[in-house]
Amino acid sequence: MQVVMLGGARVDDLRGAPAQRERGPEYVVVLVSYGFEGIPWLERVYQATALWDALEMGDQADIHCYTAPEFLRRRTSLRVIADIVERGLLLFEDTVHSAPVPAMRSHPD
Repeated sequence: MQVVMLGGARVDDLRGAPAQRERGPEYVVVLVSYGFEGIPWLERVYQATALWDALEMGDQADIHCYTAPEFLRRRTSLRVIADIVERGLLLFEDTVHSAPVPAMRSHPD
């Protein structure tokens, strides 16, 4: 994994979002890995979703699995990903083993 991010309504609640709003998904998880290369997107999401324990976490999660180039495109083309980059929690970012993915920059270079 190069980047793991968490967003969604529960994170927005922790960050002080007003109660009267459209909540959207309770959790949104973004996984970025060079290891996803060659694996169909739907298969990635299916496998990652199977690992999410909704009972333990308190709700379902929308899980997005991208390669680094896909993530760099999606953070500007998908509002939910842009919101997580802007307001979500960066849980992990590997800056040691390979070219870092600039997850937290709002605008790509």
